[in-house]
Amino acid sequence: MNDGPVTELYDLRVVVERIEGRSVCGMKVGDHIDLTESSRLSLPPGGHFCLYALAACLPLLPAKQRALPAGDWLESDSHVACPDPEERLVMRIDRTGRRAIPTGELT
Repeated sequence: MNDGPVTELYDLRVVVERIEGRSVCGMKVGDHIDLTESSRLSLPPGGHFCLYALAACLPLLPAKQRALPAGDWLESDSHVACPDPEERLVMRIDRTGRRAIPTGELT
């Protein structure tokens, strides 16, 4: 049993919410990637996720994993756009669960 400090983090899912242009990368509405246990990315079997769309989300994920003050803009804003202007692909970052992780085990 670990009696040391723990950090509470949310598990996240990044979901393709809508595509307002043409999907060059082959993604479709509902495609997703999961972030669990602070640093584990996973796809559904046979799934894929565009590297450039993922790159647009990555800077926001560590903040979305943490509880934020009610007035923080990131607490209420969960949408990210892919940088490809032709696609106009919009993703949503959802919190799917919360877990307590021993702080010493975090990367």
